[in-house]
Amino acid sequence: MQKGNKKPMKYVVVSGGVVSGLGKGVTASSIGLLLHACNLRVTFIKIDPYLNTDAGTMSPFEHGEVYVLEDGGEVDLDLGNYERFLDIKLTRDNNITTGKIYQSVIDKERRGDYLGSTVQVVPHITDAIQDWIERVAAIPVDGKEGPPDVCVIELGGTIGDIESMPFIEALGQFSYRVGAGNFCLIHVSLVPVLNVVGEPKTKPTQHSVRGLRSLGLTPNILACRSTTELDMNVKEKLSRFCHVPLENIVSLYDVSNIWHIPSLLRDQKAHEAILKTLNLQSEVRKPNLKEWTAMAKRCDMLQEPVRVAMVGKYTDLSDSYLSVLKALLHASVVCRRKLVIIWVLATDLEDATAIENPDVHRAAWNSLKAADAVVVPGGFGDRGVEGKIIAAKYARENNVPYLGICLGMQIAVIEYARSVLGLKNANSTEFDPDTKHPCVIFMPEGSKTHMGGTMRVGSRRTYFHVTDCKSAQLYGNQTFIDERHRHRYEVNPDMVPQLEEAGLSFTGKDESGQRMQIIELQSHPYFVGVQFHPEFKSRPGKPSALFLGLIAAASGQLDALLKKSVGVGAKANGYAIGSKGVSGLSPHYRYSNVNVAVGSFDGMYKNSNGLHV
Repeated sequence: MQKGNKKPMKYVVVSGGVVSGLGKGVTASSIGLLLHACNLRVTFIKIDPYLNTDAGTMSPFEHGEVYVLEDGGEVDLDLGNYERFLDIKLTRDNNITTGKIYQSVIDKERRGDYLGSTVQVVPHITDAIQDWIERVAAIPVDGKEGPPDVCVIELGGTIGDIESMPFIEALGQFSYRVGAGNFCLIHVSLVPVLNVVGEPKTKPTQHSVRGLRSLGLTPNILACRSTTELDMNVKEKLSRFCHVPLENIVSLYDVSNIWHIPSLLRDQKAHEAILKTLNLQSEVRKPNLKEWTAMAKRCDMLQEPVRVAMVGKYTDLSDSYLSVLKALLHASVVCRRKLVIIWVLATDLEDATAIENPDVHRAAWNSLKAADAVVVPGGFGDRGVEGKIIAAKYARENNVPYLGICLGMQIAVIEYARSVLGLKNANSTEFDPDTKHPCVIFMPEGSKTHMGGTMRVGSRRTYFHVTDCKSAQLYGNQTFIDERHRHRYEVNPDMVPQLEEAGLSFTGKDESGQRMQIIELQSHPYFVGVQFHPEFKSRPGKPSALFLGLIAAASGQLDALLKKSVGVGAKANGYAIGSKGVSGLSPHYRYSNVNVAVGSFDGMYKNSNGLHV
């Protein structure tokens, strides 16, 4: 509520109905970008109803990638959407989970903070949720002083899920706490088209809204997901039965790529409906999306392909590598190339597969050889490691541009030790604790008994030890950079001298000089491995330096790129590729296709291969 001359915080809640996977994350991100284009400062909160305290221990098959924040928070991948769309820096507290809330309440109960009261879902859990939202919403995330103007809150899951009930009750109470004019609820719902009937069916959305209202929340705006644009008759029916004004019903239909969604919302005047609900009409300007729209159109116009082989073990779920796909796309757009991802399951490259299933083995090798570049992303566990080593060897020996991230760097070191140094049994102690040649070892501060929150995680500094290397040039010849980490194992410093003598250059290290952060082969067109995850800081229009280098090398543009001044204010095809200081360079889901060209919501915002932008 407003206190003195202080402006009240405005809240926009995005909920989902009918089915999961509708793209609430992209919708919330697009709403945030649209409000930002109206000259409002925006922050985000993602509510995940699962009991895990964070996403750190979840399998990528279960929940997609684990996104890492500057402060080391391991969070839901939708926070990556928020950061990419608005180029902001969120904290671990911007992701609320059931586990976090219950843990905080139980900690208070154990301290005696409730003075002997019986601790219950209402009011203790619901109050804790509301207090958390109010506290975090006031934290600036754009580098400026003072609290943001609007907080966009995405409620994970689907209305009717039992685990969401405390949060829905809390948000119902919260709407009264903050008062009329400070709370706007946008409900994202499915309007399917049945092939037999051939017309949009509104009944699922009607039931979803009825369920939402029965729980104490009434939507101000309906965002209807559909394959095609809804006509006026359908909107009128939804307005009549859902008690939502006709002008507040927005059609979110399939588009060529998700960067078009903010424009789609703007063209249907969604921002005007939000601003009217929040009493902000007189305080903002018309949304300026000129540069963003131009970028979306440019992406659609790309024709000449660049083929990147993604060699990993989670290839059946592209969300497992979502930020890597985004970073590749950002770089491809700058290089004026249409990104084509070639998925290669690492185990299919191994000798065992050649014996058990030679056709699969042959197909995997044909896919690898068809690529213009190879990426081996991060991962855990020993499944597929030998296949990744094989891919790194192929790229090294055949002068194919290569980027190894985290584990991808470690396996490149192992492969080099085996092939060049002749240490046939070289390995990581993660995969072979008794190896005679431990190229990669367990880090000192890690834990072997606890999985969650025990890694070297979050932003860490890397100093360049070789000034004329490709990575240093791509980062604008900075002395050091800050990038985000997430790992337990790292290169054994005792092995470094003999590896360097054999030609493997460790161009980036931490402040102690004992932690190897970047490797390069100077004689190779582009062979780079990094212990950190540069994909988490890549942004549309401001691609990660190392991904830009990879795509440039794969498309014959690297020499020209390196000859440019890549320091402060430098541009690549109209986009900044350098950044002053220490931060290096600076949309989850499914509205679109990237073969990759850019894809959709579980088959709705996608084309044939379902890859996301």
